[in-house]
Amino acid sequence: MERAKERLVQWLKDAHAMEAQAETMLKGMASRLEHYDELRHRVEQHVQETQAQAKKIEQCLDRCGAGTSALKDMAGKTTGMGQALSGLFVGDEVVKGALAGYTFEHFEIASYQALITTAEAAGETEIAEVCRGILKEEEAMANWLREHLPVVTRAFLAREGMDQPAKR
Repeated sequence: MERAKERLVQWLKDAHAMEAQAETMLKGMASRLEHYDELRHRVEQHVQETQAQAKKIEQCLDRCGAGTSALKDMAGKTTGMGQALSGLFVGDEVVKGALAGYTFEHFEIASYQALITTAEAAGETEIAEVCRGILKEEEAMANWLREHLPVVTRAFLAREGMDQPAKR
């Protein structure tokens, strides 16, 4: 049980850094979405969810008597910035951004599933419940992206076909 608790703390720190990465990546994407209002709105909504998730993870770490990892958080933000900026160099940023977001959501889903299992093994049922709540939000975002990817792709192709700005 002690090892599970140690691993839980480590993975909660990783999750906090993951949320920092997600926030940076999503804000960068949302700031450049000019022609895709529905996608921009949903991404902005998920930014708010992500910020709240990071706070919940901080509270879980406090409950364990630990804090966040400044180094991991900085690495997450730096990686998120790189991901956000990478869209500047491609002509199909909106589609690739949606694909990257969908992929990242599944990484988060898997991370929270592991955290739930670990929290339960460590006897931390409250932390498991917090992670279940976050997991539902991540699954909802992944489902939204899956359902809307064809719409975003068609809109991109239509704008591109009419020689309108389509990139973002």
